[in-house]
Amino acid sequence: MTTGHVFIATSLDGFVARPDHRLDWLLKRDSTGEDHGYDRFIAGMDGLVMGRTSFEKVLSFDPWPYSLPVTVMSRSLDQASIPEPLRDSVQLSRQTPEDLMHSLGERGCRRVYVDGGLLVQSFLRAGLIAEMTVTLIPVLIGEGRRLFGPTDRDIDLELVDTRRFASGMVQIHYRVAA
Repeated sequence: MTTGHVFIATSLDGFVARPDHRLDWLLKRDSTGEDHGYDRFIAGMDGLVMGRTSFEKVLSFDPWPYSLPVTVMSRSLDQASIPEPLRDSVQLSRQTPEDLMHSLGERGCRRVYVDGGLLVQSFLRAGLIAEMTVTLIPVLIGEGRRLFGPTDRDIDLELVDTRRFASGMVQIHYRVAA
């Protein structure tokens, strides 16, 4: 079975981005030289799934940060939206989260990195997230794009690990309870 895994940062007040999707509050903290475990996390993934907004944001990064195959879930993008150099490693999907995870499993993906606030929410609601590593950034930005949204039921989490960093960041690793 293919499982979804989250590795994401949020402001202390629960936002993953400003209302206009800017990450300036996060990027200025990213230069502390601390090892937050991202490289170890990504090395254990077979693929990455992100939403359109995350994809458009990551396209502004130079260089492209992923060597994994990337699937962008979007109903509005078409193949022309993917820059030519990325067309071999980035695909689009209009499938439901459940159908996409099934398709990825058929292609040999077992552990998939799920990135983007709304996408994480939909995968959580569908019961497709196995683990989440959330890094709390010691800043209050007041408004923006929330990491977590409404659910139709409680989603119980089991604490796996907690780490604190000299920068003031706190990282919490949870397993989603079955």
